Amino acid sequence: MRPPVRLSPIPVVSLPPSTPATAPALPALPVLHRDADLLAVDKPAGLLVHASRLDAHAATNAVDLLRAAHGEPQLAPLHRLDKATSGVLLLARHPDAARRLGAAFMAGEVRKGYLALVRGWPAPHGETAQPLARDPELPSAGQPLLEACTRWRRLACFEWPFQVDARHPRSRYALVAVEPLTGRRHQIRRHFKQLAHPLVGDSTHGKGAHNRAVAAWLGVQRLWLHAAWVELPGGLRIVAPPGPAWDPLCAAADAAACAAALSGPMPAARSAA
Repeated sequence: MRPPVRLSPIPVVSLPPSTPATAPALPALPVLHRDADLLAVDKPAGLLVHASRLDAHAATNAVDLLRAAHGEPQLAPLHRLDKATSGVLLLARHPDAARRLGAAFMAGEVRKGYLALVRGWPAPHGETAQPLARDPELPSAGQPLLEACTRWRRLACFEWPFQVDARHPRSRYALVAVEPLTGRRHQIRRHFKQLAHPLVGDSTHGKGAHNRAVAAWLGVQRLWLHAAWVELPGGLRIVAPPGPAWDPLCAAADAAACAAALSGPMPAARSAA
């Protein structure tokens, strides 16, 4: 095996293949923060936030589980988090909190940060402001285009010794910290598809061959997107550390840069998109 190409100071790492693991039963939702207005939990990948006609056969969802576990029938989610995405989920504990915090989300006063594994090696940092169609489930043609902006920072590069594209004997991926500055549906997933760096494990906007190859290599089949932190008006910041599946990826990144990227907003840095 030839040695991996390196981009300094971002490490290029070749991780050993893993034995595929059976998906565990969904755990109890860890509480990250609780006050008079707000409940914040760490949602696992594979759990719906609330009942949806898009997944009518799902046995349960986060809202129902939390209402039952905490005896709070008024708990209401404050934002979207896809079923396949893990991480910080915020719920209002009463209607007044739902109105006030919901207005903060609508006004763009709440900031959020994510961790993602993408195909290829994007620029070390950048920002894309490509507009997005309103509904990602429908063809874009004919839909209104909405303002959308996403910022990223590359944390680590990987070059793994398996072939997906016949033109290349090895395959490249990158760990990135991402901050969506607007809140469109599937915004991160669609923007990185536009950048030709789709998220690994994304069955809608990604590449099936890469999804399958990385799942076999890492031994984990999932959408590689984690909601790492949310910052509310007034400075309250809630953090959900990525789970064990992310450990070999995060270990390849510079520890200080990774810690900074996963704990709060990143500085502006524009890149053509």
